[in-house]
Amino acid sequence: MAKIRTGRVSEQIKKEISLLIQTELKDPRIGFVTVTGVDLTNDLSQAKIYLSVFGDDEQKNNSLKALHKANGFMRSELGKRIKFRHVPELIFKIDESIEYGSRIEKILTEIDTKDSK
Repeated sequence: MAKIRTGRVSEQIKKEISLLIQTELKDPRIGFVTVTGVDLTNDLSQAKIYLSVFGDDEQKNNSLKALHKANGFMRSELGKRIKFRHVPELIFKIDESIEYGSRIEKILTEIDTKDSK
């Protein structure tokens, strides 16, 4: 029963954080950011928010710094929108799975072209 609730709450957090980043945050350091997932602890005390940032490493770091700076604002807005008793601590992390998948796909295509020759 608790896993169902954490799943629903994490999806709601994902939706609200995405909207906050798109509409409310005006920091120019934040680039093209997509929220790819949210891992929520069972006691709802911490939420790891995975982000995909379009750009190089410098743009990723700048976006991450800007989001860390806006952490308090985002927590307060999240508390207003979802009506939490205790708003979880937000931990932002860069999601490397997309880059990892594209790297594997590139390696597989290289192997396929070598085999066909």
